[in-house]
Amino acid sequence: MSKSLPEKLAVPELDLLSPMLSHEGEVWTADFQGLTLRTALQPIYSISHKRIVGYEALIRAFDNDDSAVLPLHLFQLPASDSENLLLDRLCRYLHIRNYSGLEDQLNWLFLNVSPQAVTSGRHADSFFGQLLEKTGLPPHRIVIEIVEQPTDDAEKLKETVAYYKELGCLTAIDDFGAGHSNFERIWNLSPDIVKLDRTLLTRATEDRKARQILNGIVSLLHQSGCLVLLEGVETREQALISIDAGVDFVQGFYFRTPSINLEELTRTPANFDELLNEYKSRNQVTLDPTRQLTEFFRGYFLDAIDKLRDGSEMNEACLRLLNHQAVSRCYLVNEHGIQIADTIVSDTGTRSLDPRFKPLESTSSADWFRQEYLRQALAQPDNLHVTAPYLCVTGAYMCITLSQGYSQDGELRVLCCDILANPAQPRVSRD
Repeated sequence: MSKSLPEKLAVPELDLLSPMLSHEGEVWTADFQGLTLRTALQPIYSISHKRIVGYEALIRAFDNDDSAVLPLHLFQLPASDSENLLLDRLCRYLHIRNYSGLEDQLNWLFLNVSPQAVTSGRHADSFFGQLLEKTGLPPHRIVIEIVEQPTDDAEKLKETVAYYKELGCLTAIDDFGAGHSNFERIWNLSPDIVKLDRTLLTRATEDRKARQILNGIVSLLHQSGCLVLLEGVETREQALISIDAGVDFVQGFYFRTPSINLEELTRTPANFDELLNEYKSRNQVTLDPTRQLTEFFRGYFLDAIDKLRDGSEMNEACLRLLNHQAVSRCYLVNEHGIQIADTIVSDTGTRSLDPRFKPLESTSSADWFRQEYLRQALAQPDNLHVTAPYLCVTGAYMCITLSQGYSQDGELRVLCCDILANPAQPRVSRD
């Protein structure tokens, strides 16, 4: 008895798909339910390398009049899970056939895998290993994109991802930052690359706080051992935000739209020099205030430290510092990171206090050893150190800390002062 289509798909056979593919000149096309399917590629760029390092393969469908059919309509055509799997495999087969024929024999091909294939387990997608053998495309040039989605079978998902890794492919989590994204999946699946959803970039374009969150997510993903790709870059400003966020790769209409003209696409140069020069110019502007802070306040610190060595009390020794409108508070820390006495708050600091955070105000005997600014001051005494803006735990506001280590009576101490990073930020007054 001959096998039905669903039964055949349970043990995938390339022979079932090969008749659906045909040559059109130097490219391959596929036929699916009366539509002609073509491969479109969109370049992926490495910011540091300033060049293309891969391409995402996208399917494009055309009707008998060669009019484009929306991908959404194409993927609504399958009437069963078996047909969904068939379309998924047909698309991947088509993409690999086309990519194998390109002059580019170095860079990655990013392939999306349908949720059905991912959650069906390794045996259901053993087809892919057969496909690589047949086409001769080295598995290390393939990046399998796993779409972020909920799943009732985390072990099955992990097993499928392990299968692709065993083949020698790289794996990527797609659309991270949207929907059901979470770091637990990153830890469980250990992808090589994480693709950040474009909504993160859209929010970062509109909101500086969201930009800081984007930078933090990139940092966490790097610490998790993942390279980071930001997709959906559509404007020059978004390109600069991507550079500043520290992502490794970028993709989007600003650089290049997807194209079915494959050979021309691979010869498209990338010009990152102008972008990087603008970023350097902007970054220089943000670095200058840091230098200016250390130069401006060096005399203030030396004056305060001299008075402390002479036995003056903190409020007297730091009077000049506290009278400066930018300074919110001063405090003294010993070599173990423990604060000596309580914090001296300036008029500026008093005005910025928020009664909602009153439980955090008293910092006598607080341990600040975890703070980088303190460890730097202890490691390099007599040098004035300055931090980047960060969230101060004593009031949940953004601040910059200046710190300098010095010796007094044979003991190492650190004088610290906080400056409001944004004096104009709205606070709740005590009055």
